[in-house]
Amino acid sequence: MNQSTESLLPATPDAVLDKLLNERFAGKVVRKDLTKLIKEGANVPVYVLEYLLGMYCASDDAETIRAGMETVKNVLAENYVRPDEAEKVKSKIRERGSFKVIDKVTVKLNENRDSYEALLSNLGIKNAAVDDSHVKKYEKLLVGGIWCIVTIRYEFEENQKASPFIISELKPIQMPGMDMNELFEARKAFTDEQWIDVLLRSTGMEPTCFKERAKWHLLARMIPLVENNYNMCELGPRGTGKSHIYKEISPNSILVSGGQTTVANLFYNMGARKIGLVGLWDVVAFDEVAGINFKDHDGVQIMKDYMASGSFSRGRESINASASMVFVGNINQSVESMVKTSHLLAPFPEAMIDSAFFDRFHAYVPGWEIPKMRPEFFTNQYGLIVDYLAEWVREMRKRSFADAIDKYFKLGNNLNQRDTIAVRRTVSGLLKLICPNGEYNKETVRKCLEYALEVRRRVKEQLKKIGGMEFYDVHFSYIDLEDLQERFVSVPEQGGGGLIPDGRLQPGVLHSIAMGSAEMPGIYRMEIQAIAGTGKLNVSGSLSREPVRVAFDYFKANAGRVSASIHPTERDYHLHMVELQNSGNPESLTLSSFIALCSAALGKPIQAQLAVMGDMTLGGTIAQARNLAESMQVAFDAGAKRILLPMSSVTDIPSVPGELFAKFQTSFYSDPVDAVFKALGVE
Repeated sequence: MNQSTESLLPATPDAVLDKLLNERFAGKVVRKDLTKLIKEGANVPVYVLEYLLGMYCASDDAETIRAGMETVKNVLAENYVRPDEAEKVKSKIRERGSFKVIDKVTVKLNENRDSYEALLSNLGIKNAAVDDSHVKKYEKLLVGGIWCIVTIRYEFEENQKASPFIISELKPIQMPGMDMNELFEARKAFTDEQWIDVLLRSTGMEPTCFKERAKWHLLARMIPLVENNYNMCELGPRGTGKSHIYKEISPNSILVSGGQTTVANLFYNMGARKIGLVGLWDVVAFDEVAGINFKDHDGVQIMKDYMASGSFSRGRESINASASMVFVGNINQSVESMVKTSHLLAPFPEAMIDSAFFDRFHAYVPGWEIPKMRPEFFTNQYGLIVDYLAEWVREMRKRSFADAIDKYFKLGNNLNQRDTIAVRRTVSGLLKLICPNGEYNKETVRKCLEYALEVRRRVKEQLKKIGGMEFYDVHFSYIDLEDLQERFVSVPEQGGGGLIPDGRLQPGVLHSIAMGSAEMPGIYRMEIQAIAGTGKLNVSGSLSREPVRVAFDYFKANAGRVSASIHPTERDYHLHMVELQNSGNPESLTLSSFIALCSAALGKPIQAQLAVMGDMTLGGTIAQARNLAESMQVAFDAGAKRILLPMSSVTDIPSVPGELFAKFQTSFYSDPVDAVFKALGVE
């Protein structure tokens, strides 16, 4: 089956895909518009609804569907507990002695009575007695709770302290069993394009409304469900459905809403000797990352440890778990401005902005490329019952396709060990979703590989901005073993820097690289306006006045060395400094101020796309540029093509990667006046 590299649009009309699904997955498909119809009237997760629809409406016969819909509506009307009708249902239980309900059940241990007590969320019963056997069988009852069909008895005696409500039967709403060979056989009837459409429809999306890239992003959201210990983040605008799949689609994932969490809840409760969420769920997703806050000071450290190795230490014990970690959140400003002025991980809380923490992310999905959800984006066609989908993706966690790359491709030399693991994991996850039967071809692997390289490179690009030169190697590539061609993979949003525009600027405008208060190099723009006056200086912006005053004094004393046409006392100068990258106040920009003053006084612009480095004292002594390699990287990312360096920085050049140094037309200066000539392009 040879795949086209064109867009992944449906190869066949909807009717053909619906027919195929009903033939190959009889009894395991449902029309998604039925889910929508009922969902609007009942606030239950999709997998609860589709569990019922799969029992009564799994058919393409209109009459069967109509009768099944009535049955489902009756079951929900009778047995689903609406919070506002809780008292009415309690009364039914009391009058009848026993009654069946659909509700979310959470269990806790009452140490004083040495018994388990259940909380039924909608019914509002807090301490119903529940048998030990149920708790042993379904441990998730203890952490986070699960939706169940529950039979509740009512037994009241005089002077009894325990609750009269007793859970006699409890059945989680999950598929009873899973035949993987049946799935593998059925998958053969679909092309890759058709199967991707089936997956998206199964999650409720209409694939024909999305472009190819958006489809891959929607698919990537499912990777944590099929891959063990997969760490991913997705940041984007509100309303793009980032948390939907982790909350509604799978009963094996839990969504932790933004806010305070504890190590005991997430990892291990030493008091109760019970493992937390990571041991009991396949995916732990954090919504609204900006609000994540650990009560424990070592919370982020333990999370780092777990994300790197799949294990963590508490007390004397080292505990292994397989839960994937997903971080979703909102970006409140445009991606373009974030790329230029800070980094794309900025929405995370300050405690988490740590290069070692982010380096453990296998992928960063660009949520801004997924359109905001509209009614037509939700499908009315057939798809797999989400519970069936959840079960087979869970089974796929036991398999690995990480070696699929080696058959056709070799990874480029810019990828370190962590990058390689991340890319292999992502490829494995995508192939498990697209080709669960393991029958993939070269073109499918290529598409998965290119996507995996891009989402890992997006992590690396941000690390480069946070952690500097340690993460310089971002030019990810792969080599085709057939033709030995090396192909590079880029990230769309990193396009041109654009902070330093093309072409010459106005006289008196200059860009400089200096260390900011955050001890990271940043880019700053000096803007000087010269008007007729008596030699006064005004300063605005966040620049300290002292370095500018030093530059102005040097300018007045040495202007004649630059040009006889400069008369400092005949003009007033207004200097404004713009901080372009949120790097904090610059350490010192005395030399840059001097060059900008000369440029304004002469009415001559600085050379196009030039970045100035280095500094000077009042006496004109040149200070070498700090953190040369990182500063040059900042200049390159900002769009600089030329660079002006002090002669004393020659000794630091070996620290700069050769590939980076070759990107610039470099000029060296020996004193401030020489720096002015070189900056203006005067020989």
